[in-house]
Amino acid sequence: MATDKKNIDKTGPLLIKRYASRRLYNTETSDYVTLEDIAGFIRVGRDVQIVDLKSGDDLTRQYLLQIIAEHESRGESVLPLEVLTDLVRSYTTDIQSVVPQFLAQSFEMLRQGQEQMMQNLGTQIPGFEALQAQQEAFLKAMTGGIGQNWPTTTPAPQDSKEDLGEIKKQLAELQDKLSKLQ
Repeated sequence: MATDKKNIDKTGPLLIKRYASRRLYNTETSDYVTLEDIAGFIRVGRDVQIVDLKSGDDLTRQYLLQIIAEHESRGESVLPLEVLTDLVRSYTTDIQSVVPQFLAQSFEMLRQGQEQMMQNLGTQIPGFEALQAQQEAFLKAMTGGIGQNWPTTTPAPQDSKEDLGEIKKQLAELQDKLSKLQ
């Protein structure tokens, strides 16, 4: 339920209303959701806003902190103890105004780094050809040249009878070379 496609495609934050009974109501799908559902919406990239139905107070921060606390209590620790300690200290000192900005900038840099890494994975990896050539040279050295004439790339599809004949020929050559090695 948490990652319905219709919830991901909507623009703007997903509005969740908290009833007096503390139940959370998804206004887009007209059903009740749990904290884990809300965490699922966030994981897939959806922003959420949680408001109290009666007072209209924004409770988003409170519920996000509760989600983090539940994950931390289950052993899914993301925040090191030192960071948590520093966060508590920041609430009791005058540097409180610097900490939110620092955290926001740090997470933005992390997000940009992840996006850049994903873009790089989608493109050709620098030095890949050299790595591939080294791998081929290593395989030739280890096999004593067996299979030197095999193509290093997959050939374009041809008539299946020709392919089968070529494969049989290469297999026979390989078997012949192996029998000579024994």
